Amino acid sequence: MNTKRNQSLLLGATSISLMLLAGCSQPGPKENTTSVENVSASAQALESDTLSIWPELDIAVKRDPAIEQRISDILGSMTLAQKVAQTIQPEIRDITFEDMRTYGFGSYLNGGGAFPNGDKHALPSDWVALAQKMYQASVDDSIDGSTIPTMWGTDAVHGHNNVIGATLFPHNIGLGATHNPALIKEIAKATAEEVLATGIDWIFAPTVATVRDDRWGRTYEGYSEDPEIVKAYSAAIVEGLQGKADENFFGDHQVISTVKHFIGDGGTEGGDDQGNNIVQEQALFDIHAQGYVGGLSAGAQTVMASFNSWKGDKVHGNHYLLTSVLKERMGFDGLVVGDWNGHGQVAGCSNESCPQAMNAGLDIFMVPTAAWKPLLENTIAQVQSGEISPARLDDAVSRILRVKLRAGLFDKPAPAERALSGNQDIIGSPEHRNVARQAVRESLVLLKNHQQILPLSPSATILVAGGGADNIGQQSGGWSITWQGTGNTNQDFPGGTSIYQGIKQAVGKANGKVELAVDGKFEQKPDVAIVVFGEQPYAEGNGDLDNLEYQRGNKTDLALLQSFKDQGIPVVSVFLTGRPLWLNPELNASDAFVVAWLPGTEGGGVADVLFTNAQGDVQHDFIGQLSFSWPKSPEQSHINRFDKDDTPLLPYGFGLHYGQKSTLDNALSEDSGANQSQALATLSIYDRSIQAPWKMALVNSEKSGTISSSMLENGAMKFRTIDRRVQEDAFKVDWLQPNAGQLRIYHDFVQDMRSYPEAQSALSFDYKLDATLDAPLWLQVNCTDTCQSDIDLSPHMSFSQPAKWQTISIDLACFEQGAEDFSKVGIPFALRSAGILSLSLSNISIIPDAADKADVQCAAQ
Repeated sequence: MNTKRNQSLLLGATSISLMLLAGCSQPGPKENTTSVENVSASAQALESDTLSIWPELDIAVKRDPAIEQRISDILGSMTLAQKVAQTIQPEIRDITFEDMRTYGFGSYLNGGGAFPNGDKHALPSDWVALAQKMYQASVDDSIDGSTIPTMWGTDAVHGHNNVIGATLFPHNIGLGATHNPALIKEIAKATAEEVLATGIDWIFAPTVATVRDDRWGRTYEGYSEDPEIVKAYSAAIVEGLQGKADENFFGDHQVISTVKHFIGDGGTEGGDDQGNNIVQEQALFDIHAQGYVGGLSAGAQTVMASFNSWKGDKVHGNHYLLTSVLKERMGFDGLVVGDWNGHGQVAGCSNESCPQAMNAGLDIFMVPTAAWKPLLENTIAQVQSGEISPARLDDAVSRILRVKLRAGLFDKPAPAERALSGNQDIIGSPEHRNVARQAVRESLVLLKNHQQILPLSPSATILVAGGGADNIGQQSGGWSITWQGTGNTNQDFPGGTSIYQGIKQAVGKANGKVELAVDGKFEQKPDVAIVVFGEQPYAEGNGDLDNLEYQRGNKTDLALLQSFKDQGIPVVSVFLTGRPLWLNPELNASDAFVVAWLPGTEGGGVADVLFTNAQGDVQHDFIGQLSFSWPKSPEQSHINRFDKDDTPLLPYGFGLHYGQKSTLDNALSEDSGANQSQALATLSIYDRSIQAPWKMALVNSEKSGTISSSMLENGAMKFRTIDRRVQEDAFKVDWLQPNAGQLRIYHDFVQDMRSYPEAQSALSFDYKLDATLDAPLWLQVNCTDTCQSDIDLSPHMSFSQPAKWQTISIDLACFEQGAEDFSKVGIPFALRSAGILSLSLSNISIIPDAADKADVQCAAQ
């Protein structure tokens, strides 16, 4: 059955367009929307020509006259303020229950790393309690006069990933390798149940990006570089989350789904997150719209607009795409929600004001900051002035009401009284974990199996090594408890299983021997070493790369693999990654090489495939096949199925089975193509978030705390992520008392950074002051016992009115004491204020060849 399934989804085609357009739904009824733009006759003619590219979908969910009448009745009774409030979606960190009672927001959300009461370890009962109070406040008409229920949206992108104890499934890139839409539907059903157990109505999933450049930091959120898989999966997930239109549609076990991000996010130039997609319109449909053909046809009720631009225009403000294409031509009659302050990126807009986005077709502003209040007030004023037409507002509110009515939110009981609410047994249930474990098994792709070293006998002596071996956080990746997936330990995943733990269970059953040694230093020489290694967790923006070389400039994992080879120990590599990467040296140093992607909490699925049973029989064969082409050089970041100009190292669809001859030899070219004389690259320490391997903490005399979420307070200092240009790309630190403590960026182990002072580098960062500095602000770089100089920055930092972002740079020579100082850097950046201070920071880096231009100059010691 698996063979037939894989053959079906991997059939070739002579033309992408012919393959994709086959099976498009027959025309159906079009949504009647009100255009708010005056376009010329020539523009209308051009639009008519290009609209023919897009299909008129036969959407499974049809209009219900009874629902339409209720929409009309409710809309007719609403005030302007009530209507606008339906279009505002704030975040749980920025609103109170009283705000909900006062304004009656149509919806609200929790972002990644936001939890009830700010508690990362909040229980399901805490989530339900918050949902219950928000719901009750929304239907309380004592202040705003409205009884329209609100709805809560969350990013459950690989399970209910914000909740401690939830089942985390493989990220989408791993699911793409399974080529199994039926399994994906079961994953969606399980996710919906766990979300409903916490009282939440709405999931911001599935992501249906077709990834074309693997440097993109959200590559692992895409199922494939090929839109064929994306289309099939999108329909399966929507049906799994919402139910089919004629079967369990929005029953007690279903949630509202969102296909996102409309449109083209996986095809930006250079793989730049939130960048510019410049493909022609036919390719925009053929490649980037297929997830919408699948998901919308299946009845998805919401679409999330994308951060990216298309041909230079931000999608959040693109009337042609959001209204002419999506709503009118494709017939989508649900709602369009924005992404995290994405409206503020539209030309002429800010987070507080953007009539252009609503006029373009945005129905809900996602405004997860204190900007929600001025945005609400400004939108009311813009409707009153005619800048936003009343008809456009009515259309937006009608769509919001339609989704709520179809989902039964007007008729269902309050969140705490719903069928699954508060049921702790649902969160991480054995049934859900079994589905996840199956997904892990089916997602594994075998790239190399030299001399048929796999499968392994569980009665052998096994060494398990590598940083990812016993690390559920690393194997789960981004969007795991915290937004970036960082700051977690195994204790944050109760009920989960690391890859080592799964191996230990398998070997223990057969009376074999297993030893865990992350650093590879064993007590008994093993028969084989299983080395689990790979990328550290990251999420959007922070994961963007400039080329695909693995561990560029820091080949610690390669050294570990080679150490085993030097001792004559066979090596089985298990690679954790959110994208294909160039790692020819690591492939050469491995006898077998398995891509495990980001498998989530059920690491035991890896051992299920690696080992035979005690009798020597294969338990589960490798059936995963690449849904992304594997690069043959670090620069081959955007080679995709059907490309004719170049060939990858391993093609789309590759994946060995047991018994098949391994096609990769042990002498792949290890030339990365890098110019060894090339100038030293800038070292990024904080770029939208703290960059690996660094960590960040608040430290004072009484206690210290590593920053693992978006907010932290220790009594003397406060930390919070803020939005500068994009979502949470900067942070703010408040010293609440003089000499209260230190903001510290550090690493658990010292780093050799000698090349940076040798390259006459400068430490640079961007800052914004809320008031004039009236006390010293001390900057420190700490190199254990050698370089600990404190530099007072206060004479060099200025306050501008109004407060503006500025840049300051410091010559690294200011911290040097001797030639070897920077060989052991433990803290590359620390700040301590002698006074009460509020300071915003971003873009912390060390820049070569910049010392002579630094704002703070020091003669070398």
